[in-house]
Amino acid sequence: MLNHEINKAFRARLNRGGAILMPGAANALAARVIADLGFEAIYLSGAGLTNTYLGMPDLGFISLPEIAQHTATIRDSTDLPIVVDADTGFGNALNVRHTIRTLERAGASAIQLEDQVSPKRCGHFSGKDVVDLGEARGRIKAAVDARQDPNLLIVARTDARATQGFAAAIERAQAFIEDGADITFVEAPESVDEIRDIPARLKNTPQLVNLVVGGRTPIMPLETLDKLGFSLVLYANVALQGAVYGMQAALGELKSKGSLDEDGPVASFKERQRLVNKPLFDELEKRYVSS
Repeated sequence: MLNHEINKAFRARLNRGGAILMPGAANALAARVIADLGFEAIYLSGAGLTNTYLGMPDLGFISLPEIAQHTATIRDSTDLPIVVDADTGFGNALNVRHTIRTLERAGASAIQLEDQVSPKRCGHFSGKDVVDLGEARGRIKAAVDARQDPNLLIVARTDARATQGFAAAIERAQAFIEDGADITFVEAPESVDEIRDIPARLKNTPQLVNLVVGGRTPIMPLETLDKLGFSLVLYANVALQGAVYGMQAALGELKSKGSLDEDGPVASFKERQRLVNKPLFDELEKRYVSS
């Protein structure tokens, strides 16, 4: 499916209403697992990519070319819409324009920008700060103007809850809506009451809530968040944390026993090949290789 068709379908799905449960993927294999399990959308997590690709914490180390490369590989692996975490946009409003153009070409269906200072921090870390409102709004305006496909969605995230309070975060989200953001994302609310207030105070614009396992935001059932009015319920790094847990379990058993077979805590060889679509490549090889 062509990317503009995926984007159009994703916007239509959001407009129909009902919360979309969206896991994060740090690589194309995770994206294939997510698609195989029947999820509706994928989030390319900057934190997950930094952890997986660089083995470093989410402190602004990942670059635009690296995010674009991984966006393109995930797009090539699935037809699901991809919401891409573009951090702060990698500079001023002119840099944001370039970031949007680059990630749109790479296959993004939605691009998330935040209002943190650079270098940014994970939204659930301490010590983060935000730029002034004028600069933050300039980023969103530049993003809205830069897109080529009108169905590419701009997700405006604010981290102001941590430094300026919940009311200030809501005010920023309202300003971003005025600037043309399609979805707003108040990061790291710290109570159930705050979570309930977000869609109640930001009506008529889709809202994203980020549930971080072990983070600052209370975990709530999907059904509850749907009834509250959230459009996207994000678990950005469950796949990554699950993969770490699985690697530790499998490698721990290998280390303790000195050997491991398919009866251990691993996917089978056959299942691994199925997930990476090896039967397709076997067929292609038969088609293109002369006898």
